[in-house]
Amino acid sequence: MSVRRCLDVWKMGTFNYLGALKLQEQLVSERKAQKITDTLISLQHPPTYTLGKRKTEHNLLVSEPELRNMGAELHYTQRGGDVTYHGPSQAILYPIISLRGIGIGARSYVEKLELTMIELASIYGVIASPGQKGETGVWVGDKKIGAIGVRIQNGVTSHGLAFNINPDLKYFQHIVPCGIADKEVTSLRRETSLDLPCDEVIQEQLISCFARQFGFSPVMIDKTHFQ
Repeated sequence: MSVRRCLDVWKMGTFNYLGALKLQEQLVSERKAQKITDTLISLQHPPTYTLGKRKTEHNLLVSEPELRNMGAELHYTQRGGDVTYHGPSQAILYPIISLRGIGIGARSYVEKLELTMIELASIYGVIASPGQKGETGVWVGDKKIGAIGVRIQNGVTSHGLAFNINPDLKYFQHIVPCGIADKEVTSLRRETSLDLPCDEVIQEQLISCFARQFGFSPVMIDKTHFQ
């Protein structure tokens, strides 16, 4: 019988993007130095748009002042991928894990992130799948339900995945999500006929799916009052 690896899960509640970015940088540094074990940050963000390393501003359809007027922030990041939106009722996981420690490469890591969201969708009778060539994330037909954008430094991961539970999809109208034109964005609420529990329950289910895919034994740590 194999021994499941320990995973510290930081449950952050709703947390601002810049604070989460700074926290990730700190934890990545500590994980590289082997000061901490593999860690998973679980949270939601206030309305926020982020641009990945491609920095293709033309996929942002409104100006930064207009975004601010809508109550949203805009941030540039070093993750892979293009522009995306984060907001309330979207479950986000930021894994800070050593790929060398679990013995997988970058491609397998991304595939397991996809499978994490596919498994969650299946709990509610929704058939999701990875995108076609050139289409990142997880899709229900031709509608995107989950986004992936990762960064790997010396074998240690950061950034991660975002799964749409029931966000305000109007926010996605102001971008070309992940740079893929003519495709819709959807949510678990839109795709299932089942009654949904509260976001916190679904977020915990997502954590469990992640742990199963990667062979972790999660240890929940309440960080909702983290400063």
